[in-house]
Amino acid sequence: MQILDFDSRIFLAPMAGITDKPMRKIVSSFGKGIMVSEMVAINALSRKNEKTYRIADVRDENYPVVVQLVGGDDVLFEDSAKLAEELGAHSIDINMGCPVKKIVGNKSGSYLMKDTKQASKIIETVVKATKLKVSVKFRKGWDNNSVNAVEFAKMCEESGASYITIHGRTRSDFYSGKADWDIIARVKESVKIPVIGNGDVISPQKAKEMLDYTGVDGIMVARAALGNPWLISQIHNYIENGTEPEAITLQTIYQTLKQHIMELVNYYGERTALGLSRKYVCWYCKNLHDARKFRENYMKINNWPEALSEVERYFKSLGEE
Repeated sequence: MQILDFDSRIFLAPMAGITDKPMRKIVSSFGKGIMVSEMVAINALSRKNEKTYRIADVRDENYPVVVQLVGGDDVLFEDSAKLAEELGAHSIDINMGCPVKKIVGNKSGSYLMKDTKQASKIIETVVKATKLKVSVKFRKGWDNNSVNAVEFAKMCEESGASYITIHGRTRSDFYSGKADWDIIARVKESVKIPVIGNGDVISPQKAKEMLDYTGVDGIMVARAALGNPWLISQIHNYIENGTEPEAITLQTIYQTLKQHIMELVNYYGERTALGLSRKYVCWYCKNLHDARKFRENYMKINNWPEALSEVERYFKSLGEE
């Protein structure tokens, strides 16, 4: 099933502080996949907070970007949906699955799975406020004693959502344990709109396994893409063409890490980019020889020339320049 007018059915999941413009640009450079923004707080966007406004602004990206909004106030959702459309969103996703205490404490994210009346009102409001297609991302339920994903999915469909994404964990699970693919399959069976499955997809083979097991229309990949930005296109090619992924070379890792770091600099400036680059260094170099020592060295660096020199030194020691 074609999902809206995307040319893929593999999504890069929205991750706060990660799926920013530099990350989306890197992931999309490897091939097809659907880019999703970091979650955008509607209370900040509606008052045009400079940082939040910039996160939502995707007008200069040459691929479709789904902008994800998070909040609990339907009036602010209306304003933010209109702004997101003005700022170039391809479509809008409503976050009703974030488990973080700060988000839940504001009666948003996965809290809305406990308040289906307000959740429905929000969806209906956003659908009416914009010409864009609207989707909803949610979880299995609040906890294992209140699993309501099937009922919630039906409510999303009735409220006007064009498609939905279900993460096979409860809010109380956060990201621990095994994702429940059975609940994803049940959700798929319960609605007519497209369903995207999320949880424990770490390879092209696991993506195919989820598609076959649950019958979902698309796959969303989150943490497995960290330091592994080629994974989205690898999954797309495997699912659509049966193409087995080629082994990623050391040169590809090196060049991609350098490119990612420079994209961070271009977007955030050197000072902020240096701090942000530390987590990417950890992710890209996971399982490489002597990576622990390299990470320790990099974490101590406080200026940009030394940071670039340390990256070059490390990969040169591995035989890649």
